[in-house]
Amino acid sequence: MTDLSQYLPILLFLGIALALSMAFVFLPMGVSRLTGTHQPTVNKLTEYECGFPAFEDSRSKFDVRFYLVAILFIIFDLEAAFLFPWAVSLGVTGWMGWSAMMIFLFILTVGFIYEWKMGALDWE
Repeated sequence: MTDLSQYLPILLFLGIALALSMAFVFLPMGVSRLTGTHQPTVNKLTEYECGFPAFEDSRSKFDVRFYLVAILFIIFDLEAAFLFPWAVSLGVTGWMGWSAMMIFLFILTVGFIYEWKMGALDWE
């Protein structure tokens, strides 16, 4: 049988974190209601992000190409993130590491050319 008293500091930490996070969220809302600063008006409720009223429903479906371009950006961005650790450790890995990265970059370039030729990056 395990001694559960070892978990008391963790539970204490989680309890304090939960109490503080709830205080930071709900305390300002309560204070604004009590002090009278919560007075929504037409000007306060207008669109402020883009500067003009919304012309469509905010829950309308996006074109599939939007998601495809976003996914391709994430894939190539993450794969480009591998270049920095490789460059830092190139002195340790030597020619084997260099050749492995060149194969990786070749496959990445072939994939990019394939996507380009298939029209995945075209935005109409």
